[in-house]
Amino acid sequence: MRTVDTDVLRIAYDDHGPVDGPAVILLHGFPYDIRAFDAVVPVLTAAGCRVIVPFLRGYGPTRFLSDDTPRSGQQAALGADLLALMDALRIPSAILAGYDWGGRAACIVAALWPVRAAGLVSVTGYNIQNIAAANRPAAPERERRYWYQYYLHGERGRAGLTANRGTFCRLLWALWSPIWAFDDATWAGTAPSFDNPDFVDVVVQSYRHRFGLALGDPVLEPIEQRLAALPPITVPTIVLHGGDDGVAPPETSDGEEHRFTGPYRRVVVPGAGHNLPQEAPGPFAQAVLDLLSPRSPDTPGR
Repeated sequence: MRTVDTDVLRIAYDDHGPVDGPAVILLHGFPYDIRAFDAVVPVLTAAGCRVIVPFLRGYGPTRFLSDDTPRSGQQAALGADLLALMDALRIPSAILAGYDWGGRAACIVAALWPVRAAGLVSVTGYNIQNIAAANRPAAPERERRYWYQYYLHGERGRAGLTANRGTFCRLLWALWSPIWAFDDATWAGTAPSFDNPDFVDVVVQSYRHRFGLALGDPVLEPIEQRLAALPPITVPTIVLHGGDDGVAPPETSDGEEHRFTGPYRRVVVPGAGHNLPQEAPGPFAQAVLDLLSPRSPDTPGR
């Protein structure tokens, strides 16, 4: 485990493979951590990649440098953190691959700073939030999957996450990956990451900000304004979607092709739920490798 300081965070990360190999950054989501990529990393390093796997803000050993920094989990913060990490590690460009919150960070950098993204693997599709439309109701079947977000909108939810973060997060694992038979050891490998002192504040702010219920960090407002336009993603992209995702079923990424104006491919992975890289590391790693082989017949295309 290594750390590097940005203007805002001391980011904890793993660094695997040759330092001069093509860079790949793997980005976890909520409520997961870097252990999600344990079976992906060896495949990529065997292909000669340098693989960076950071803990996001509010997770594991990553810490804020100042008590005065808002504990924001808004989408602009995630994108800014990824860009700052690349700057701190002097990585000019990398394949960005992630899911959930990490997929959002990857999509943001690919959309707003495309020269920094050699390619994108995004689980569940275009992960930039349309905050202006956040209060537009969805079909009831889809709404019921978001109970945890609505729970966190109130102080009862904050208190519940504070008191029961382990059982809360483990329940989400089970609901979102209904056919993933993870064991106690797998859970125990990740659970300590939720003991981060900023975890609750970052999570609660994230789920309130995306519905317009909490103010964002003023420093990040220029990024939020750019994201409000729902910018297209121009870099080569492979979208993966778990066929058994319990929170975002495959149809939620169907028909998003117009959001990706560069080479693009979408793959539904049977038998995988929301935590796709940990449940199906082979297809996830292969998507990264396909983006690293531009002459491959598997290069994304329309």
